[in-house]
Amino acid sequence: MDESTFWWVAAGLAVAAELITGTFYLLMLATGLAAAALVAATGAPMAAQITSAALVGGSAVLVLRWARSRNTQAPLSQANRDIHLDIGQTVHIAQWDANGSAQVHYRGANWTAIHRAGVTPVAGEHRVVEVIGSRLLVDKT
Repeated sequence: MDESTFWWVAAGLAVAAELITGTFYLLMLATGLAAAALVAATGAPMAAQITSAALVGGSAVLVLRWARSRNTQAPLSQANRDIHLDIGQTVHIAQWDANGSAQVHYRGANWTAIHRAGVTPVAGEHRVVEVIGSRLLVDKT
């Protein structure tokens, strides 16, 4: 078997394994194997092929890992719409109490609504941005 064919088969197997596992890391390693196949097609020695596979595949994995690490800031559970379907919904607040809270009728029950610190409460439509226990943190829409 030709060296280039070996690298292409290895890349294909890595892609197939990636489709089964669902991670992108094997796909990045497959790019390194494809780079080795291209280097082998030029007639370069085996050391150059292995080096190119390691450099391209390893670099691709590091870039993917760096890109994923930048997006690890998940919202807190009380502000995560995947957990609380109330987030993003609107409520009408007729009046605010002196302590900075308001009673709202929402989803068939009475809730206590609060506003962010430093915000002057105003009556009207508000959007739920966080659920804190049995209280709704709201922002003016």
